[in-house]
Amino acid sequence: MPEVNGAIELGVAGSVATEADDSGANTSARRRRALNQRRRQIASVLLRRGWGYILKASGLDHLAALEHRLDDECHVHAPQRLRLALEELGPTFMKLGQLLSTRPDLLGPEFRLELAKLQDDAPRLPGEVVREVVRDELGGEPERAFESFEWEPLGAASIGQAHAATLADGTEVVVKVRRPGAVELVEQDLEILIACAAHASRRSELAVDYDVLGIAEEFAQTLRGELDYLREGQNAERFAANFADDPDVHIPRVFWEQTTSRMITLERIRGIKITDLAALEEGGIDRHDLAERATGVIAKMVFEDRFFHADPHPGNFFIEPEGQIGLIDFGMVGTLDADLRDRLGTLMVALVRGNADKLAAALLALGTDTASVDREGLRADVAELLSRYSGRGLGDIAVGAVSDEILEIIRRHRLRPPPELVLLFKAFVMDEGMAVQLDPDFRLVEELAPYVYRHLAPGFSPAALASRAEQVGVDLAELAIDFPGQLHSLLELLTSGGLEVRLRNDQLESQVNRAERLANRIAAAALAGGVINAVAVLYATRTRPRGAGRPARGSRRGRVRWR
Repeated sequence: MPEVNGAIELGVAGSVATEADDSGANTSARRRRALNQRRRQIASVLLRRGWGYILKASGLDHLAALEHRLDDECHVHAPQRLRLALEELGPTFMKLGQLLSTRPDLLGPEFRLELAKLQDDAPRLPGEVVREVVRDELGGEPERAFESFEWEPLGAASIGQAHAATLADGTEVVVKVRRPGAVELVEQDLEILIACAAHASRRSELAVDYDVLGIAEEFAQTLRGELDYLREGQNAERFAANFADDPDVHIPRVFWEQTTSRMITLERIRGIKITDLAALEEGGIDRHDLAERATGVIAKMVFEDRFFHADPHPGNFFIEPEGQIGLIDFGMVGTLDADLRDRLGTLMVALVRGNADKLAAALLALGTDTASVDREGLRADVAELLSRYSGRGLGDIAVGAVSDEILEIIRRHRLRPPPELVLLFKAFVMDEGMAVQLDPDFRLVEELAPYVYRHLAPGFSPAALASRAEQVGVDLAELAIDFPGQLHSLLELLTSGGLEVRLRNDQLESQVNRAERLANRIAAAALAGGVINAVAVLYATRTRPRGAGRPARGSRRGRVRWR
């Protein structure tokens, strides 16, 4: 659309001008002028699209004339006006809108649905511009590095565009080239966004509650990662290493001699798009089996490798002629560290057990300043959520619906979930949507349950159970030493003259309480031993052998009750 084109052209032109005459003391002055010009442009667009009240909070109100005539489109509802404003402001803001469309913890459903319409399309770069980028990066003409190079791109986005090519040995590759000026434009916008977020945080409790500065900084880190193709190449190689022993998954090879921070050359993946149902049927591919295998790929990334593809939409999955799953686009990734894994495990156990108190506590523990949280209101919302799923089998539960409801509760109570948790929910929601499209009867929760029991519930792991059993043994040993002596003292008191003559009330109370506590510890230790044994049996029956991978293709698991 014209506004987006204009923003991109502005970035390219600004980059050329900057590269041409960046020198000496004038550089800082030019940079300030460029920033002020961009700030005025942002303020003007926000005002014209009906978002003028944001200007004061963000510190941009002095840059726009308040008498500016509102656009005729301002009569449309707020979500659409926001989308139009972000489209007009160009690549950085469109990426921000795409991110927000996946954050139920920040925006309501109407806004998310509208922002999901943002498409990362852009005008195609002329062949001579692409040639110049390749020449600058590789130190020579493209013909020296490639046997052939198709100048008509496979696709064009705001950050870069992709071209088909072949290497000297005939290997088919895809070359992604970053747009000239993309980094400069994005960095300029990110500087403005972070400054606006910091300004809002100093003046608005709401901005503090939602941690808008933290969100802006996280967004900047993610977007900078997408700009650096060296990082994408490193991500691809890490995925390739993680799936090296799985012949069912194909991660494209990175050709480092033709890769820099501004361009990346990857082995080309050819196959059927995973959502091309007609082609899958024609190729004789079992769609239920494919849904299971695709879910297994995501589950392995999350639960075993703890390094996952954070944008597993259907366009990034291809089914190759031999049935392998080919995966592409590694610019956005997520990690699951041990601390988050443990906290997520606690949340999942509380959710499955239907314990409102523990689930509310688990949400609070996910990383928020709990001082201003309405704990009773949070518990009530959690209890209502659990009541809607009480008695359902896991096969009747949709991951997307549950995660949306949990994130909606998080948003309502202004909690601050770790960004990696939101990426994780997003990955599973995308996986569920893709799997259900392949097979409407597919139940993602049933497929994920064994992984959750094995990897996310650390308290159920054999090592944890052994540790607990060891602690129980210590308690029993201590009691074996302590209790007989205490019991003997009490009996001696009782037999040395009776309660009426020799034993004071306070002495009796002290000794009885001591004995009662010790007896309770014996009972608790015995009970704990029995529970640990039962949980160990349950764990063994619900967990597949580690070397077994995933279940045989086409298998269906029994229903596990939600309780």
